[in-house]
Amino acid sequence: MLLGTHDHTIDDKNRLTLPAKFRRAFAGGVVVTRGLDSCLVAYPRDEWTRSQARIADLDTLRGEARQLHRAVYANAVEGELDKQGRLVISARLKEYAGLDRDVVVAGVNDHLEIWDRATWQRELAESEGRTRDVAERLAAQRD
Repeated sequence: MLLGTHDHTIDDKNRLTLPAKFRRAFAGGVVVTRGLDSCLVAYPRDEWTRSQARIADLDTLRGEARQLHRAVYANAVEGELDKQGRLVISARLKEYAGLDRDVVVAGVNDHLEIWDRATWQRELAESEGRTRDVAERLAAQRD
């Protein structure tokens, strides 16, 4: 399980050093793509296979499903961590998420989210009061 929030930097060669506690999960490779919220998502290769199955099952005869397929798959980049635990972020993905030097790496159960640090702070501030309401609505939907 990938948990916690960590401040990191991207170097001049677009490399992000992953927190040491996450590196073992990515030993088999990594897939990075656009997140749905102005961030990037990085999946260990085996988790990517499991999670993308939900998207793959969407009916591509529907325009919305095609759009989601394009956003996720056409922008996905497979890679490996180097010996120092660094991940190269493609220029296209870096631009999409507005990443510069200072980033936040957040563990979100089966994947990581990579955020521009200032954008992350805004996201936290905006969601601060809504989290309880969202949890209650989701719980009500399950009942």
